[in-house]
Order: sequence, then C-alpha cells, then structure tokens
Amino acid sequence: MRLLNIIVICMLVVAAAAVYKIKFDSTLQGARVAKVSSELRRERDAIAALKAEWAKLDTPERIQGLAERHLALKPIKPTQFDDFDRLPPRPPKAAPGADAIGAMLAPSAPATTGSAPPAPGQR
Repeated sequence: MRLLNIIVICMLVVAAAAVYKIKFDSTLQGARVAKVSSELRRERDAIAALKAEWAKLDTPERIQGLAERHLALKPIKPTQFDDFDRLPPRPPKAAPGADAIGAMLAPSAPATTGSAPPAPGQR
C-alpha cells in the first residue's frame, strides 16, 4: 500500500509540473500575441498616416502650384484641342518584319553626291 501511495504522489507532482508548464507556456504565448497585436496596431497607424500624407501631396492644386513654380510651361489654350476627324490619315501598314518608320523616313530619290558624275546608262 505504501508503494501505491508513493506512486500516486509522484504522479501528482508530475501532473502539477505539467500543468504549471502549460500555464507558463500559455502566459508566454499571450505576451507574444499582445506584442504582435501592438506592433500590428502601430503599423496600421503608420499606414493611415502615410495614406493621409499621400492624399495631401497628391492634391491637384498642390501639383499645379509645383508645376507653375518649377516648370516653364505655357498655359493650355482652348484652340489647342481638335476633333479626331481632323487628324492626318494613318500611314499604311508595312509588311511584317519591315521597318515602317524607316520606310517613311527613306528618301524617295537616291542621294547623289557631287564627287563623281553618274556613269552613262545609270540615270
């Protein structure tokens, strides 16, 4: 009977130690959650402050003032705008792989130089 009492007491001590360890771990995890929660709140506050600052910096009036102060731009005149039907016609599409811009820039007549007259039959 005495051996049984010693075994039960040892089991109670081990159970109490396990409960204490679980309580300590849960307290530690609670502290970590509180720390992460406060960091999250701080980051959200910083994001809100940055959004408010961005909204202030992004106002059209402020950008207009900066453009007038730092850029040498001329004011827009209402006569600068026109309808789409008055645009020049679109250039024809070039064959695939051809240089469309180069074709528009290429001279229509061969360039001649003043160094030598053309040979007979090459006109």
